[in-house]
Amino acid sequence: MQSTVTAALGRAAAAVEPAAEPASSSSAGVAGGTATERRQRVLSGVQPTGSLHLGNYLGAIRNWVKLQEEYDTFFCVVDLHAITLPHEPKELLHSTHSSAALYIACGIDPAKASIFVQSHVPAHAELTWLLSCITPIGWLRKMIQFKEKSKKAGAEEVGTGLLTYPVLMAADILLYQTDLVPVGEDQRQHLELARDVAERANYLFGGKKAKKMGCRHTRLLKVPEALIPPAGARVMSLQDGASKMSKSAESDLSRINLLDPPDLIAQKIKRAKTDAFDGLEWDNPERPEAKNLLTIYQCVSGMTRDEVLAEVSSMRWGDFKPRLTDALIAHLEPIQARYAEVMQDEGALDAILAQGADAANAQANATLDNVRKAMGFSVPLRR
Repeated sequence: MQSTVTAALGRAAAAVEPAAEPASSSSAGVAGGTATERRQRVLSGVQPTGSLHLGNYLGAIRNWVKLQEEYDTFFCVVDLHAITLPHEPKELLHSTHSSAALYIACGIDPAKASIFVQSHVPAHAELTWLLSCITPIGWLRKMIQFKEKSKKAGAEEVGTGLLTYPVLMAADILLYQTDLVPVGEDQRQHLELARDVAERANYLFGGKKAKKMGCRHTRLLKVPEALIPPAGARVMSLQDGASKMSKSAESDLSRINLLDPPDLIAQKIKRAKTDAFDGLEWDNPERPEAKNLLTIYQCVSGMTRDEVLAEVSSMRWGDFKPRLTDALIAHLEPIQARYAEVMQDEGALDAILAQGADAANAQANATLDNVRKAMGFSVPLRR
């Protein structure tokens, strides 16, 4: 573990370059008059509310492992997003460290990617305020998740953060001049808002106006594009094949948490909702639970769809569920073992998060200072 930290710290020193000129997705900024090149940048993160589950892993984190080989990657634990609804401070603190450890356990390599905690980069909060002041409230009232969550919690009782957190999400992305953002269909609206906010900031304060203010880059914020994850990674609730697997679902039986012990995994799969049809099939719209459980089996077994069907299509649920359980337990066992190893050395984990925050702060502050100057604020001296 210590050798991993040493390699990661070495990477952090080498990877922190001046922020890229937003007008170009491939050219980096100029340091000492010499142009440098950088790979396209990807940013993503998961809230540390509750335990990360199979949907988080198969739908996002496992794909990040591949992205870190091809892109300049920043993966954050978005703890600021976790307080838009009532929370327990001790639970948040534990979940933040646990989530970071699970990133590493799932294969995110701190020698290849920057892993950090969102709140460790103060620029997230400051850019959110600056962008909130130019974001029309009508845009925020249209956000689907705000409508759903405020209705559930009571519109007069929810905090202002529930309304404005899409601006925080936009700031998360825009601070790093991000080229690509991995998104599922449920996050499309948030990415579109980030794009709209970037374009509005560039229109109001960029270009010739930014030049007159002495800004280094006249296009303040890069307008990010969506990076669509591979098909088949969308994992649904074990209790309702039409609903996405979620941390916020009331019943823990609806999800497989990455740290669930084998006996609990077996219990949840045994009680997973099924149907009365004979055999197993993928594309029958009347059988969403069959599609979901087959998708999970495909993902954790490494088989193709055709291979899965050849093996299990004639099975009854009573025969298939034990096979799915065994495949899930076998797949999660090394992740759980690696997680335990990471959590045993909190000092090493903190060092990884610190070096990730250093890399993130360097990029974020470069963007923030340019936006501050364009909007008429003095820029603080930074060591």
